[in-house]
Order: sequence, then structure tokens, then C-alpha cells
Amino acid sequence: MAAPITRAEKARRTRQRMTDAAARLFTERGWTGTTIEGIARTAEVGTQTVYFTFGSKRALLKEVVDAAVAGDADPIATLDRPWARTVLKEPDPATQLRLQAAGARRILERATPLLEVLRSAAAAEPELAELWQTNLNQRHTVQHRFAQALIAKTQTGLRDSQTAESAADVAMTVLGPETYTLLVTGRGWSPARWEQWAADSLVRQLLP
Repeated sequence: MAAPITRAEKARRTRQRMTDAAARLFTERGWTGTTIEGIARTAEVGTQTVYFTFGSKRALLKEVVDAAVAGDADPIATLDRPWARTVLKEPDPATQLRLQAAGARRILERATPLLEVLRSAAAAEPELAELWQTNLNQRHTVQHRFAQALIAKTQTGLRDSQTAESAADVAMTVLGPETYTLLVTGRGWSPARWEQWAADSLVRQLLP
């Protein structure tokens, strides 16, 4: 006989149904077209359950975006995740940049649709504009740390004597969801082609 489901496990499964429903509806209908009521119906829970669990539609979007970027719901910072630690420990500068592109591809394949919802809605929704700016700041922080590690691995510094700040700007642009959306969604590139282009671009832009 199977063990009975604990209250904590039942709550976890209910929360997962709600976040799965929210991610699907946000992607299909956008910010404005998605309602708490619609999420509740799709997840087969009461509307008050959604409000009680997340508090607001903004908080729910933040959670599904964060989970899509991370790949799970574990509260682990990007720079502490195994793929990022591998990037930082890689001794060869060019290989580090290729690992960054590979890591970005995995994230963007999961998260780009939801990041596009957030970016598009931020122009008209002040509460989402703040959330989008936080996302930009977090991405820059990660790329800045990668750039510092890259500089430490080169004997002559970066191309054109770029600083870690400048290198982070370049990487954030090349590896951003905006560029990925333009080329993969807009122009029909495969994710593999995008990854190769992104890696080559970083090597050409940053290494002497």
C-alpha cells in the first residue's frame, strides 16, 4: 500500500499546479490576458487559494520567471549553481566564454517566453517595470562576475583594454533574451546556431 500523501507534499503539488498553469497562461495570453481567476480554473483550485499562496499576480509572475531562469524552484543563486561554478573555474578564457553561451542557451530555451511577457508588460505597468529592472540588474551582476574571472585568466587583459564593466555590458547584450528572441524566434535560427554565434561573438569582442 502506498504511503499517504503528507500535508506538505499536497501543498507542494498544489503550488506546482498553480505555477504550471500561470506559466502556460502568461505565455499564451500575456500579462493583461491572464487573470488570477483563469489561473485558478486551470489549476483546479479556488481563486482564494492562489491569492493566499502568492498574494498577487505580480508575485506569481516573478515566481514563474525565477523558476524558468533557474530551472527549478530551489533558492540557489545563479553564481552558486553548478554550471556557473564550472564557468568560473574553467582555466581557458575562450572555453569560459563558450560555456557562458551554452549556459545562456539552456536558460533562454526555458525562460525566454516568460521574460518576453515581463519585458513587454513593463512598458505600461510600473510594478512590472521594477521587476524587469531587477532582472536586468541580476543579469549584469552575473556577467560582471564572469568578466572579472575572465580578466584574471588572460595575460594581457581583454581586447581594447576593456574593463569588467564593459565586458559585462557586451555579454549581457549578446546573451540577453532580447537578442535570442530576435534571432531564434524572429529570424528562425536554431538554438544551436544561436549558441555558436553567441560564443564566437564573445570571443571576438572580448579576447585580444
